[in-house]
Amino acid sequence: MKKIILIAVLMLITSGFTVSKKIEAIINKEIKTVFNIESYSKTNFVVSDEMNKTLPLKITGDNFCKVFNKEKLIGYYFVGQAYGKADYFDFIVIFDTDLIVAKVSVLVYREDHGGEVGSKRWLKQFTGATTDKTLIYQDDIVGISGATISVKSMTNEVNKLLKTVNILHTKNQL
Repeated sequence: MKKIILIAVLMLITSGFTVSKKIEAIINKEIKTVFNIESYSKTNFVVSDEMNKTLPLKITGDNFCKVFNKEKLIGYYFVGQAYGKADYFDFIVIFDTDLIVAKVSVLVYREDHGGEVGSKRWLKQFTGATTDKTLIYQDDIVGISGATISVKSMTNEVNKLLKTVNILHTKNQL
């Protein structure tokens, strides 16, 4: 019985690392595609606990990064989560150096319904958004039949991110 539990725990740990590697591979591909580069480096962006208390989204060293090509800053990216009807999904928002959204992509969608929220065509609506903009569901962002909860959640999370980045920029953190 102890061996079965040990094997189950090892499988769970191993599968966790696999998902993380898959997500990292998708992030790498997105960054290279958006900036049309072969390689890049990144540095994690960290804010103080005091600053995080004032932000709509918490920024950690794991979810917000600066992207460099040959030591030149070329942009930023944020990896976050939004909630669907019963589970969360992971997404990435890539910004250029002017803090304009260059691309939004769903990295992992975990539900049976609503996966259309990961459609490249639908996600293009976020491209070009600026940090002083609040995106409005059914005005700036069209809905998707069968994915209403995911669409609203994604729109809300991107809006919180835009506000967060705007605050950081205004306070000369970015």
